[in-house]
Amino acid sequence: MGIVDSRPAIDTALVRRLVDAQFPQWAGLPLERVEPAGSDHVVHRLGRELAVRLPRHRDAVGQAAKELRWLPRLAPRLPLAVPVPVVVGGPGCGYPWPWAVSRWIEGETATAEVLGDSVAAARALAGFLTALSACPTDGRGEVRAPLAERDAATRAAIAALAGVFDAGAMTALWDAALAAPVWGRAAVWCHGDLHTGNLLTAGGELSAVIDFGELGLGDPACDLTIAFTLMSARSRAAFRTTLGVDQDTWARGRGWALATGLNAHVAYAATSPRVAAQTTRQITAALAG
Repeated sequence: MGIVDSRPAIDTALVRRLVDAQFPQWAGLPLERVEPAGSDHVVHRLGRELAVRLPRHRDAVGQAAKELRWLPRLAPRLPLAVPVPVVVGGPGCGYPWPWAVSRWIEGETATAEVLGDSVAAARALAGFLTALSACPTDGRGEVRAPLAERDAATRAAIAALAGVFDAGAMTALWDAALAAPVWGRAAVWCHGDLHTGNLLTAGGELSAVIDFGELGLGDPACDLTIAFTLMSARSRAAFRTTLGVDQDTWARGRGWALATGLNAHVAYAATSPRVAAQTTRQITAALAG
């Protein structure tokens, strides 16, 4: 099996070679790996002002081009900072896929400990999602798959984790999410992967939203996942009120939170205590509503 069909080994030496070969104007800048970087990309800071992101696996390959195309159009309409793409690099030095350079955004990764009970952060996120969904689509963005397409995988995960979480409660939540009427209005812009790892804070306040690789057009319920990954019951109520979410959309949002939480728990909890804790919080909050 060739490198294109597997996960390529990515270390700082490889990133250095790629940068120096394709963008020699940055060859003299220091390069430092950033951890934790998430499951889709290996991230390095390049100098003080740039970030380099290399996809870890094939499913993340199109994200660089997507962000380069859409974020410059969306950013001026959004109330929080988002990545500023600079350039997309190409395969080379044994690495098989496109990769991205963007502007470095200062900040710390958001955590429930810092922002979970913050009503201000919850309202800021509601404002961000309201602005994002109001951005013109021109019908040209990638269409996101509906919640129902996760049915088989979610039911399999419920069965697999029946000894960890309440299988009856998870099944009831999932059935209710699928039974809720589907989004009946025009598809809107959705971040698609809105969780704590894709939020940054500065001075203890929410400052930026990053990683738009799953950006697409669809049902905004998918972005309600953040209410269950980050927020307490108090801040979640403020978020819902500020956003003006109807009952059916909220039900679908709980379904998205359950489905994505279960998927990540099955895939990573055994090897990552951090992911295990985060997904346990997400699943438990989704069940609580």
